[in-house]
Amino acid sequence: MATIKAIRDETPRVRSYTLGLPSWTPHRPGQHYDVRLTAADGYSVQRSYSIASGPETDGEIALTVERVVDGEVSPFLHDVAVVGDRIEVRGPIGGYFVWEATLGGPLLLIAGGSGIVPLMAMIRHRAATASRIPTRLLYSSRAPEDIIYANELRDLEARNDGLEVLHTLTRSQPAGWTGYARRIDDAMLAEVRRPLGDAPLVYICGPTPLVEGAANGLVRIGVSAQRIRTERFGPSGK
Repeated sequence: MATIKAIRDETPRVRSYTLGLPSWTPHRPGQHYDVRLTAADGYSVQRSYSIASGPETDGEIALTVERVVDGEVSPFLHDVAVVGDRIEVRGPIGGYFVWEATLGGPLLLIAGGSGIVPLMAMIRHRAATASRIPTRLLYSSRAPEDIIYANELRDLEARNDGLEVLHTLTRSQPAGWTGYARRIDDAMLAEVRRPLGDAPLVYICGPTPLVEGAANGLVRIGVSAQRIRTERFGPSGK
Protein backbone atom coordinates (compact mmCIF):
# COMPACT_ATOMS: atom_id res chain seq x y z
CA MET A 1 0.00 0.00 0.00
CA ALA A 2 1.20 3.48 -0.88
CA THR A 3 0.35 6.66 0.99
CA ILE A 4 -0.52 9.86 -0.85
CA LYS A 5 1.98 12.43 0.42
CA ALA A 6 1.16 15.35 -1.89
CA ILE A 7 -1.21 16.32 -4.71
CA ARG A 8 -0.32 19.00 -7.25
CA ASP A 9 -2.34 20.46 -10.10
CA GLU A 10 -0.43 20.41 -13.37
CA THR A 11 -3.20 21.61 -15.71
CA PRO A 12 -6.99 21.98 -15.30
CA ARG A 13 -7.36 18.24 -16.09
CA VAL A 14 -4.07 16.78 -14.86
CA ARG A 15 -2.73 16.21 -11.34
CA SER A 16 0.43 14.70 -9.93
CA TYR A 17 0.36 12.44 -6.88
CA THR A 18 3.43 11.85 -4.75
CA LEU A 19 3.21 8.38 -3.22
CA GLY A 20 5.27 7.14 -0.29
CA LEU A 21 6.18 3.49 -0.66
CA PRO A 22 7.09 1.37 2.38
CA SER A 23 8.95 -1.13 0.19
CA TRP A 24 10.38 1.24 -2.41
CA THR A 25 12.44 -0.13 -5.28
CA PRO A 26 14.31 2.19 -7.66
CA HIS A 27 12.57 2.20 -11.03
CA ARG A 28 13.93 2.70 -14.52
CA PRO A 29 12.71 5.90 -16.21
CA GLY A 30 9.83 4.91 -18.48
CA GLN A 31 8.37 2.21 -16.23
CA HIS A 32 4.87 2.31 -14.73
CA TYR A 33 2.86 1.26 -11.68
CA ASP A 34 -0.52 -0.43 -11.56
CA VAL A 35 -3.09 1.25 -9.31
CA ARG A 36 -5.93 -0.93 -8.01
CA LEU A 37 -9.13 0.32 -6.39
CA THR A 38 -11.44 -2.10 -4.57
CA ALA A 39 -15.00 -1.22 -3.53
CA ALA A 40 -16.73 -2.41 -0.37
CA ASP A 41 -18.67 -5.00 -2.40
CA GLY A 42 -15.44 -6.49 -3.72
CA TYR A 43 -15.53 -4.92 -7.19
CA SER A 44 -12.05 -3.88 -8.23
CA VAL A 45 -10.55 -1.97 -11.14
CA GLN A 46 -6.94 -1.48 -12.13
CA ARG A 47 -5.14 1.02 -14.36
CA SER A 48 -1.50 1.53 -15.27
CA TYR A 49 0.14 4.93 -14.78
CA SER A 50 3.60 5.92 -15.92
CA ILE A 51 6.04 7.09 -13.27
CA ALA A 52 6.78 10.79 -13.64
CA SER A 53 9.63 11.02 -11.15
CA GLY A 54 13.20 9.94 -11.64
CA PRO A 55 14.61 6.99 -9.70
CA GLU A 56 16.58 9.38 -7.52
CA THR A 57 13.52 10.26 -5.39
CA ASP A 58 14.28 7.85 -2.56
CA GLY A 59 11.24 6.19 -0.97
CA GLU A 60 8.59 7.74 -3.17
CA ILE A 61 7.30 8.04 -6.72
CA ALA A 62 5.16 10.55 -8.57
CA LEU A 63 2.28 9.52 -10.81
CA THR A 64 0.73 12.13 -13.10
CA VAL A 65 -2.90 11.37 -13.93
CA GLU A 66 -5.19 12.96 -16.50
CA ARG A 67 -8.86 12.97 -15.54
CA VAL A 68 -10.77 10.77 -17.98
CA VAL A 69 -14.47 11.67 -17.88
CA ASP A 70 -15.77 8.11 -18.28
CA GLY A 71 -12.86 6.51 -16.43
CA GLU A 72 -13.06 4.46 -13.24
CA VAL A 73 -9.74 5.25 -11.57
CA SER A 74 -8.79 8.78 -12.60
CA PRO A 75 -12.09 10.39 -11.43
CA PHE A 76 -11.62 8.78 -8.01
CA LEU A 77 -8.08 10.11 -7.76
CA HIS A 78 -9.15 13.60 -8.88
CA ASP A 79 -12.45 13.91 -6.99
CA VAL A 80 -12.12 11.72 -3.90
CA ALA A 81 -8.51 10.97 -2.97
CA VAL A 82 -6.79 13.28 -0.47
CA VAL A 83 -3.37 13.51 1.13
CA GLY A 84 -2.99 10.72 3.69
CA ASP A 85 -5.12 8.20 1.80
CA ARG A 86 -3.64 4.78 1.16
CA ILE A 87 -3.97 3.10 -2.23
CA GLU A 88 -2.93 -0.27 -3.58
CA VAL A 89 -0.11 -0.16 -6.12
CA ARG A 90 2.15 -2.67 -7.82
CA GLY A 91 5.42 -1.99 -9.58
CA PRO A 92 7.68 -0.90 -11.05
CA ILE A 93 6.66 -2.67 -14.25
CA GLY A 94 8.07 -2.68 -17.78
CA GLY A 95 11.46 -3.06 -19.38
CA TYR A 96 11.12 -2.03 -23.03
CA PHE A 97 10.24 1.66 -22.95
CA VAL A 98 13.02 2.73 -20.60
CA TRP A 99 16.01 5.05 -20.81
CA GLU A 100 18.87 5.64 -18.42
CA ALA A 101 21.86 7.92 -18.86
CA THR A 102 24.10 4.86 -19.23
CA LEU A 103 22.30 4.05 -22.51
CA GLY A 104 23.69 7.23 -24.06
CA GLY A 105 22.19 9.24 -26.87
CA PRO A 106 21.71 11.61 -28.53
CA LEU A 107 18.11 11.50 -27.35
CA LEU A 108 14.94 12.50 -29.20
CA LEU A 109 11.76 12.48 -27.10
CA ILE A 110 8.34 12.99 -28.69
CA ALA A 111 5.19 13.36 -26.61
CA GLY A 112 1.52 14.05 -27.15
CA GLY A 113 -0.59 15.23 -24.21
CA SER A 114 -0.11 13.10 -21.11
CA GLY A 115 2.38 11.01 -23.08
CA ILE A 116 4.93 13.40 -21.62
CA VAL A 117 4.81 11.56 -18.27
CA PRO A 118 7.29 8.69 -18.84
CA LEU A 119 9.50 11.03 -20.86
CA MET A 120 9.53 13.44 -17.92
CA ALA A 121 10.94 10.66 -15.76
CA MET A 122 13.76 10.36 -18.29
CA ILE A 123 14.33 14.13 -18.34
CA ARG A 124 14.34 14.37 -14.54
CA HIS A 125 16.74 11.43 -14.32
CA ARG A 126 18.99 13.11 -16.89
CA ALA A 127 19.07 16.27 -14.78
CA ALA A 128 19.62 14.41 -11.50
CA THR A 129 22.62 12.57 -12.91
CA ALA A 130 24.10 15.77 -14.40
CA SER A 131 24.05 14.17 -17.83
CA ARG A 132 24.86 16.42 -20.78
CA ILE A 133 23.64 13.99 -23.44
CA PRO A 134 22.16 16.09 -26.27
CA THR A 135 18.39 15.81 -25.84
CA ARG A 136 15.51 17.35 -27.75
CA LEU A 137 11.88 17.10 -26.64
CA LEU A 138 9.07 17.71 -29.14
CA TYR A 139 5.86 18.10 -27.17
CA SER A 140 2.45 18.37 -28.85
CA SER A 141 -0.39 19.95 -26.84
CA ARG A 142 -3.74 21.37 -27.80
CA ALA A 143 -3.35 24.75 -26.11
CA PRO A 144 -0.92 26.51 -23.74
CA GLU A 145 -2.97 25.62 -20.67
CA ASP A 146 -2.67 21.93 -21.58
CA ILE A 147 1.14 21.82 -21.36
CA ILE A 148 1.98 19.53 -18.43
CA TYR A 149 5.12 20.50 -16.45
CA ALA A 150 5.36 23.75 -18.44
CA ASN A 151 7.32 25.69 -15.83
CA GLU A 152 9.62 22.84 -14.92
CA LEU A 153 10.45 22.13 -18.55
CA ARG A 154 11.28 25.80 -19.03
CA ASP A 155 13.54 25.77 -15.95
CA LEU A 156 15.29 22.57 -17.01
CA GLU A 157 15.96 23.94 -20.48
CA ALA A 158 17.40 27.11 -18.91
CA ARG A 159 20.16 25.02 -17.29
CA ASN A 160 21.84 24.98 -20.72
CA ASP A 161 23.03 21.41 -20.26
CA GLY A 162 22.02 20.15 -23.68
CA LEU A 163 18.26 19.86 -23.25
CA GLU A 164 16.08 21.65 -25.79
CA VAL A 165 12.27 21.77 -25.55
CA LEU A 166 10.15 22.42 -28.63
CA HIS A 167 6.39 22.79 -28.45
CA THR A 168 3.67 22.49 -31.01
CA LEU A 169 0.20 23.79 -30.13
CA THR A 170 -2.39 22.25 -32.41
CA ARG A 171 -5.60 24.12 -31.52
CA SER A 172 -4.80 27.52 -30.05
CA GLN A 173 -1.68 29.59 -29.62
CA PRO A 174 -0.99 32.69 -27.50
CA ALA A 175 -0.20 36.05 -29.05
CA GLY A 176 3.35 36.19 -30.31
CA TRP A 177 3.72 32.40 -30.39
CA THR A 178 6.90 31.38 -32.22
CA GLY A 179 6.70 27.60 -31.81
CA TYR A 180 5.02 25.10 -34.08
CA ALA A 181 1.25 25.36 -34.59
CA ARG A 182 0.24 22.13 -36.33
CA ARG A 183 0.15 18.40 -35.88
CA ILE A 184 3.49 16.60 -36.04
CA ASP A 185 4.51 15.92 -39.65
CA ASP A 186 7.60 14.79 -41.53
CA ALA A 187 8.92 18.31 -42.07
CA MET A 188 8.66 19.07 -38.35
CA LEU A 189 10.36 15.78 -37.45
CA ALA A 190 13.20 16.48 -39.88
CA GLU A 191 13.79 19.93 -38.38
CA VAL A 192 13.72 18.68 -34.81
CA ARG A 193 15.92 15.66 -35.47
CA ARG A 194 18.54 17.39 -37.63
CA PRO A 195 20.80 18.73 -34.82
CA LEU A 196 20.95 15.24 -33.30
CA GLY A 197 22.36 13.53 -36.39
CA ASP A 198 21.11 10.45 -38.19
CA ALA A 199 20.96 7.95 -35.32
CA PRO A 200 19.31 9.38 -32.21
CA LEU A 201 17.69 7.16 -29.62
CA VAL A 202 13.98 7.91 -29.95
CA TYR A 203 11.16 7.51 -27.42
CA ILE A 204 7.60 8.39 -28.46
CA CYS A 205 4.57 8.35 -26.16
CA GLY A 206 1.02 9.59 -26.63
CA PRO A 207 -2.24 8.75 -28.40
CA THR A 208 -1.93 5.95 -30.93
CA PRO A 209 -2.33 8.14 -34.08
CA LEU A 210 0.42 10.52 -32.93
CA VAL A 211 2.77 7.70 -31.97
CA GLU A 212 2.31 5.78 -35.21
CA GLY A 213 2.51 8.95 -37.31
CA ALA A 214 5.72 10.12 -35.66
CA ALA A 215 7.39 6.69 -35.73
CA ASN A 216 6.54 6.15 -39.40
CA GLY A 217 7.60 9.69 -40.23
CA LEU A 218 10.99 9.25 -38.59
CA VAL A 219 11.58 6.07 -40.58
CA ARG A 220 10.67 7.94 -43.76
CA ILE A 221 13.30 10.60 -43.03
CA GLY A 222 15.99 8.02 -42.40
CA VAL A 223 15.93 7.09 -38.71
CA SER A 224 16.38 3.36 -38.18
CA ALA A 225 13.30 1.65 -36.76
CA GLN A 226 15.62 -0.18 -34.37
CA ARG A 227 16.41 3.17 -32.71
CA ILE A 228 12.74 3.97 -32.05
CA ARG A 229 10.74 2.85 -29.03
CA THR A 230 7.07 3.64 -28.61
CA GLU A 231 4.37 3.57 -25.99
CA ARG A 232 0.80 4.41 -26.87
CA PHE A 233 -2.60 4.69 -25.29
CA GLY A 234 -6.13 4.69 -26.65
CA PRO A 235 -8.88 7.32 -26.40
CA SER A 236 -9.49 6.57 -22.72
CA GLY A 237 -5.85 7.11 -21.75
CA LYS A 238 -4.28 5.21 -18.91
